[in-house]
Amino acid sequence: MEETRLMMGMPITVKVADRAVTPALFEEVFAYFAYVDRTFSTYKAESEISRINRRELRLEDASPDVQTIFELAEQTRQETDGYFDIRHKGEYDPLGLVKGWAIFNAAELVRRDGHTDFYVEAGGDIQTAGKNAEGQRWRVGIRNPFNMQEIVKVLALSNRGIATSGTYIRGQHIYNPKETGDPLNEVVSITVIGPDVYEADRFATAAFAMGRRGIYFIEKLADFEGYMIDRTGQATFTSGLGRYLAYDQIPG
Repeated sequence: MEETRLMMGMPITVKVADRAVTPALFEEVFAYFAYVDRTFSTYKAESEISRINRRELRLEDASPDVQTIFELAEQTRQETDGYFDIRHKGEYDPLGLVKGWAIFNAAELVRRDGHTDFYVEAGGDIQTAGKNAEGQRWRVGIRNPFNMQEIVKVLALSNRGIATSGTYIRGQHIYNPKETGDPLNEVVSITVIGPDVYEADRFATAAFAMGRRGIYFIEKLADFEGYMIDRTGQATFTSGLGRYLAYDQIPG
């Protein structure tokens, strides 16, 4: 069973390869994403993030989830030598952390409902679990940022998360906090595979902010792989990416 809804300004898809799944589970998952949007959106005037940015809500008075995100953001800032920073021009935008975190939490709702074979996707970032209906690892494509109809690589994933940071869908929205704060233009997209989508998402955002050096940052991370495309169309990928490439002769 599969369902897609447009939420948080992006398509969100939940697919469960289990006939026992009920519509109630999908309602629960999408209700969770609606809650995340109400709480963290920088576009909704009454979200907690908007109220914090207007100095109407102190962080210490925010909800536990908002405080958790700020704590995780600071942890990530330190782990990436400052290349991940939710602060920009005096305001906070935690989407680079919130999306992966929300997908991971939504996937846990599916898992707690007793399902082992499923995926949850929001705007191209995905948490996979188990196998698809054909008994194979889930197939995930990396798009050509210069031609959205073209898939440049197909990956086979199970119990892994994958996230992409880039400019080809949302436009220029990631900045280098270590320098001038100007938009980046060396790299068009970087896709990161990690132990879960939360980890992949936060490090993909940081790696993109690093420019061409980002792929080497991913190379040094244990249990992570990456695929970068620069503005000339040149691809660079980490040494272990090959084990995730999908070929017909590889069993699922």
